[in-house]
Amino acid sequence: MTGEPQRSKFVLCFRNGGSDDLEVRKVYQVFPDPSAAQDGYLRIIDESGEDYLYPAEYFVPVRLPAAVSKALRIGA
Repeated sequence: MTGEPQRSKFVLCFRNGGSDDLEVRKVYQVFPDPSAAQDGYLRIIDESGEDYLYPAEYFVPVRLPAAVSKALRIGA
């Protein structure tokens, strides 16, 4: 282990900043984008079906059971 906490692959949206393409109280999968993460953004597939960057402050990380995580994973 590197001593760094493992980042969640799933997040719960608790605020949408007025965006119709994010649903509050919905779990979204996070896709790796180190450049966006450095700027405080997460890359997710929103309700439009496309991947976009949203402020990380709209989400909280969630830990899901392995079977649920596997069932929800997109493009694994």
